[in-house]
Amino acid sequence: MSITRHHLLTVATLAIAATGTLAQAQDQGAQAELDALRARVEALEAGSEPRSTGSGDFNVGGTSVDIYGYLKSDFFYENDFRQGDSASVSAIGEPTNATDGSFGATARQSRLGFRTSTETGIGTVSGRLELDLFGSNGTAELRLRHASVQIGDHWLIGQDWTNFMPIGQFPTTVEFTGPVGISFARVPQIRYTHSWDNLTFSASIEENNAASNDPTFTSALSYDTDLFTARVAALTGSVLVGNTDIDQSGFTLSGAVRPWEGGLFQATYVDGEALGSILNGGGSAAVGGRANDVTGYTLEFRQDIGDRWNVGIAYGREEYDLATSTGALSFTELESLHLNAFYKVTDNLTLSAEYFIGERDDVNTGQTFDADRIQLAVQLNF
Repeated sequence: MSITRHHLLTVATLAIAATGTLAQAQDQGAQAELDALRARVEALEAGSEPRSTGSGDFNVGGTSVDIYGYLKSDFFYENDFRQGDSASVSAIGEPTNATDGSFGATARQSRLGFRTSTETGIGTVSGRLELDLFGSNGTAELRLRHASVQIGDHWLIGQDWTNFMPIGQFPTTVEFTGPVGISFARVPQIRYTHSWDNLTFSASIEENNAASNDPTFTSALSYDTDLFTARVAALTGSVLVGNTDIDQSGFTLSGAVRPWEGGLFQATYVDGEALGSILNGGGSAAVGGRANDVTGYTLEFRQDIGDRWNVGIAYGREEYDLATSTGALSFTELESLHLNAFYKVTDNLTLSAEYFIGERDDVNTGQTFDADRIQLAVQLNF
């Protein structure tokens, strides 16, 4: 992405205006800095200074800044039960969601992010700020995804994916949520990471994704080669249910194998107690003052077909000991299946299609409910 001279002039002019309001209270050194900024604007106007002096899209002082993101439009048709802009298996079966067929469209998944990099006396300090429009209750409002500072190769401070989550083995889907059976959370945290060749260890202190009086502690160990990846992660903490602290703990195993060119098999497995708040299915962490034990897993196969096509299938399942109410119904089991294809029109423009099937049980009646949807999307990366 290129930044026009007009944009750089605007940034520099705003900096001068902000500095000017403090000029009367500053000494001659501050005045010299102001003069230097004015000289920078004059240089830009004369076309004598390049628009970028670093590896980023543009530079602000000694900081390189990259802008990234995508514009995405989704169109979907749901049978049997409405699930909304993203497939929600727990919505299936509820009488209020019943439909003979429902069309929907959204652009709320569109995303905008900024990455910064600054060389300092303690090494490279990087920043990340990422937003999307996937607000609550179906609204298109700015929502914080990531906001973190990376100090060197070891320390991350701020909001990022929970260290418990196997983000490297998260299945690829067209719809926003992805399969059930896997953890999915972005939380404020302090994380330490250290690598030795193919081996990486990480540990974190995190805010719980659910109500809690205590911090959550996680650790993970992964081994990566060109052929395969293996990772194990553990979590311990507590969740607050009413006025009661419920112990929370669990572990995740995940791995991937690339047996041939363009082929990928990967799987995840999670087991623990009171983990519902950080799993895609969203089961209750506790019921009746008791921790809700859960087991979940995902399986995925993907294959590149030439340079343009990629196809895949992903399956997920969650099983709870105690039932979670969703209104008129209550579930202990959730399943999902995503069958999709992606076509790269250009390096930045991708067309995709997906067929989704979701299934959940109802412990009150012993019935099982299922629904499917077809989804098409257009995504432009920048």
